[in-house]
Amino acid sequence: MTAEKQRLEQSRLKAADWKKWGPYLAERQWGTVREDYSANGDAWNFTTHDMARSKAYRWGEEGIGGICDDQQLLCISVALWNGRDPFLKERLFGLAGPEGNHGEDVKELYYYLDCTPTHSSMKMLYKYPHREFPYRRLLEENRQRTRMHPEFELIDTGIFDDDRYFDVFIEYAKLSPEDILGRVTIHNRGPAPATIHVLPQLWFRNTWAWNPNEHKPVMYALTKNAIQIEHHGLGRRRWFYAEGEFLFCDNETNARRLYNADSFDESFKDGINDYLVHNVRNACRKDSRGTKAAAYNVTEIPPQASVGFQFRLSDTLVEEPFEIHEEVFRARISEANEFYAGVQHDILDPDARNVQRQAFAGLLWSKQYYYYDVTQWLNGDPGLQLPPAQRKNGRNSAWLHMNNADIISMPDKWEYPWYAAWDLGFHCISLAMIDPDFAKNQLVLLTREWYMHPNGQFPAYEWSFDDANPPVHAWATWRVYKIDQKINATPGSGLAGKGDLDFLERVFHKLLLNFTWWVNRKDEEGNNIFQGGFLGLDNIGVFDRSSQLPTGGHIEQADGTSWMAMYSLNMMRIALELSLEKPVYQDMATKFLEHFLYIAAATTDIGHSGMGLWDEEDEFFYDVLHMPHGAHTPLKVRSMVGLIPLFAVETLEPELLYKLPDFKRRLEWFFNYRPDLAHLVSRWYEPGIGERRLLSLLRGHRMKCLLRRMLDETEFLSDYGVRALSRYHELRPYVFHTDGEAFTVNYQPAESETGLFGGNSNWRG
Repeated sequence: MTAEKQRLEQSRLKAADWKKWGPYLAERQWGTVREDYSANGDAWNFTTHDMARSKAYRWGEEGIGGICDDQQLLCISVALWNGRDPFLKERLFGLAGPEGNHGEDVKELYYYLDCTPTHSSMKMLYKYPHREFPYRRLLEENRQRTRMHPEFELIDTGIFDDDRYFDVFIEYAKLSPEDILGRVTIHNRGPAPATIHVLPQLWFRNTWAWNPNEHKPVMYALTKNAIQIEHHGLGRRRWFYAEGEFLFCDNETNARRLYNADSFDESFKDGINDYLVHNVRNACRKDSRGTKAAAYNVTEIPPQASVGFQFRLSDTLVEEPFEIHEEVFRARISEANEFYAGVQHDILDPDARNVQRQAFAGLLWSKQYYYYDVTQWLNGDPGLQLPPAQRKNGRNSAWLHMNNADIISMPDKWEYPWYAAWDLGFHCISLAMIDPDFAKNQLVLLTREWYMHPNGQFPAYEWSFDDANPPVHAWATWRVYKIDQKINATPGSGLAGKGDLDFLERVFHKLLLNFTWWVNRKDEEGNNIFQGGFLGLDNIGVFDRSSQLPTGGHIEQADGTSWMAMYSLNMMRIALELSLEKPVYQDMATKFLEHFLYIAAATTDIGHSGMGLWDEEDEFFYDVLHMPHGAHTPLKVRSMVGLIPLFAVETLEPELLYKLPDFKRRLEWFFNYRPDLAHLVSRWYEPGIGERRLLSLLRGHRMKCLLRRMLDETEFLSDYGVRALSRYHELRPYVFHTDGEAFTVNYQPAESETGLFGGNSNWRG
């Protein structure tokens, strides 16, 4: 067992909390729903990037290359200044949703290079220009562009010409769960000497301004290179060691700058910035204490040379805090190499190993502490101004039970610093390869009572928890279970390892509630055809499927229905696995098999209307518009919607059926009783290899038709994967006429000219 696997095992057994500290800082807290207290829900303008350096956040913190504890009480990150920018580089810059011609977009160059699952070894790279960062030009140029133009990126400004930039490598190595070593190595890639100001900084998340009874923590200079940290929530004293001059201020809102208002405070969040950039000498505290501090260093780096700075957060008071740095970093990097060598033992190509390892780094660095108490957010904090009354009936007002305060895998900590239910399911598949316990915990988390709605709905994403994401949670649960089982197998035995049935059963029970929510809320007429809304497929349909249709009525969705067919098979498979230990689950397996068959029948004939989702003439699946007067009209757009039926597939092995006689007996009875449904399943009566039986939404002919289109380069297949919208519509746009209006869908590579769904995006699918 490698050293990293030992740390994972100690964490699992709660013998040592190696995951307590990690890269849990967001990269953007400004512009989020949590920090929005406006009357109109305009999150982007209520807290902007320009305000961020001066405003103490309510719900979270942000930084560059940052770490914090798992409750985000104490944060560490790296700030930089090239001496030319109008403010310190404390956070990554990007455009808000209304500012970018393609929506919100980070305008920086940074790369996650390496990370272990316990964050015992971490490395990232940030590229910082010598010249003044082009904030205004990025903003103005993108504002002038339309959706028809490409985005104007940082590299397009010429700011990196002649290699006039710094490569800033930020690394961490853990000596113990509570002793974390950090270093910043800065390379001048340019042809001339360049000066840089480097500030490893630490601060407390402001918890005291919102609660008058909250204890206010403190940090203060103990020696010339040590800061003592006292916070009751952390449970013990800690010390921060760093090279440089210590500067102190407070993590408090600068109401004077932001709102031209009086303030009882004299030291603000932007104090260190104002002290260095604007030479405001009283902006920093003179008593060498506060709730935010930085170790200030300034140096000139010769061309093609580098310098390094060290820091350390420890629960131990030591006299020579940096003498072990090289040794610890060397050991942790070696152990990371050893760990990934085991994970990648069957990948022979070195480049493929590098790609996968850096991809794992991206996942692991994208963990974030996510805090959002919806009831508190709606009602406001005691003693402070009440939020606008409109909030009571506005965004997320139906999610009063929700109280999230956990480490969660994010799609992206700048563009999406909030979880999305189905993204999380996909993340867990990959995370299970290196940390199955974390993957399982994430899947359990979304089913907990303080996440899942009492009616059974999973929260979609922060901008609208009410939206429906494709129901992939059961599939992800089953896949993570099988990956974990494989990892637990004895090498060379050829036998399956022990599966975590407790995990499987725990999630299954909550999935029953979620499945019932889908059946009760998203099947408009109770005919096993589903209407889930946009379901992640932006800008590839005739209408915004999550809004009221201009025609009235509703859309019978080929993708929503197919996802539910897949969901049924996933639940059946989980129930069968549980049945091997607890035969009572055979009843549930039968229920979900029958539900799958009813859905399969409905796709062929919607509510006995004579029309199905499958179009015999085009040999493709389409959404069907159900008009108020009862008529059904297929919306003949060749899109990803019509390929999703491929996902609903499962096999039944003969040895499994023999072990579950009640299920087998019910199966045979049902197919004899309803041969019409049995014929909907691919070759049910024909034995496969070893008598294996295939359950699929597609019979052989229809499957071949879909694959023929999907693998056709003039339709779906591109050099970069499967298109979300067929190239067929490049020369043959689909046009739908109603009430004198024409609604058109035509093909443009990768992106759409309109923002039909998402509002601030033009991505497709």
